[in-house]
Amino acid sequence: MIQNLLLGTRNRNKVAEISAMLKDLPVKIVTLLDYPEIGPVIEDRNTYHENALKKALTFARHTGIVTIADDSGLEVDAMAGRPGVHSSRFAGDDATDEENIEKLLRLMVGVEREKRKARFVCVIALARPSGEVDFIEGELYGEIGFDRSGENGFGYDPVFIMPDTGRSLAQMGLEEKNRISHRGKAMAKVRRLLMNESGSQKSVVRSQEESLNS
Repeated sequence: MIQNLLLGTRNRNKVAEISAMLKDLPVKIVTLLDYPEIGPVIEDRNTYHENALKKALTFARHTGIVTIADDSGLEVDAMAGRPGVHSSRFAGDDATDEENIEKLLRLMVGVEREKRKARFVCVIALARPSGEVDFIEGELYGEIGFDRSGENGFGYDPVFIMPDTGRSLAQMGLEEKNRISHRGKAMAKVRRLLMNESGSQKSVVRSQEESLNS
C-alpha cells in the first residue's frame, strides 16, 4: 500500500470530491496546492487518456510521489460529441464555468428534449515515478437541461440532468453525486487499485510516454 498520493490538480472542487472518496484509506493525500513551484501542464493532446497521462507522469516524476490526474469532459449527442476534451475551455482558454455553460445552452437552443442526450467521461491516470501507469475510466449518462438548476457542484453540473429523477448534478449533495458520477465510478476503481496493488494491471506506456517529449 502506498503511503502518499498526489492529486494532480489545483481545482479545489475536484480536491474536495476526490478526498471524500478516499477519506477512509490510510494514505496521506497532497495536491498541487502543496507544490506551488510546479507550473501548469498544458492539456494539448487529442484524447482524455493522453492528457491524463501527460499530467500524471509529469507530476509523479517532479515530486517522486504516486500521482493521479484526470481528464474529464462532457459529450453531447446533438453536438457530435462536443465539447469533449475541450470542455473546460469550451468558451475560451480562460473561460469560467458560467461562460462554458452559457455557450452550451446557446448552441442547444431549439433542440428537443429527446435529442439532448449527453454523457460525462472521466479518464484517470495513476502514475508512478518509475513510469508505470494504470488507466481508469468512468462514465455517466444523462441529458442537457434547458436551463441551470441547483447550487452545488461545478463545471456543467447545473445543466446535466439525470432523467430518472429530473434533477441536475448540482441539485445533489456531494455524497450522492459521488455515488453515481463519472469521477465517482472511476475513483471506486482507483480505490481498489490502491487497496490491493498486487491485483492491479500495470503497464509501462512507453509509446505514449515518449510522445510527451515530442
